[in-house]
Amino acid sequence: MTAPVFIDTNVPMYAAGRAHPCREAARDSIRRIVSGHIDAFTDSEVLQEILYRYFAIAEKARGLAVFDSFATLMKDRVLPVTEADVILARQFADSFGDLSPRDLVHLAVMRNQGITRIITADAAFDAVGWVRRFDLQATPK
Repeated sequence: MTAPVFIDTNVPMYAAGRAHPCREAARDSIRRIVSGHIDAFTDSEVLQEILYRYFAIAEKARGLAVFDSFATLMKDRVLPVTEADVILARQFADSFGDLSPRDLVHLAVMRNQGITRIITADAAFDAVGWVRRFDLQATPK
């Protein structure tokens, strides 16, 4: 088993989505989570983001299906977002201005849980020196 890896929102969304350059790599990441080759964690904000995005584009049924599948896959591996995480996210905003507020929350959860690896298509995480990002073309082995 490898070191823990945070799974960002775009992984399940690309895996479930239409044709896209990241779709097959996202699906491979999901398969590797299922097989136990990736010690995967996510946070409750990722699940909220899935709902938010699909509801915003008027694809509620699809969003609920993606949510249900990913929540089932990540059962007992969904980290809560705590007050300490949100306070740390605010502190990170001064140093990592290119990250969105949601990504700052993910970063804070990762830091507070000792997770230093993330699978995401979001290159903004590259600015964080203590994070090793695996893009959807180079997932951890």
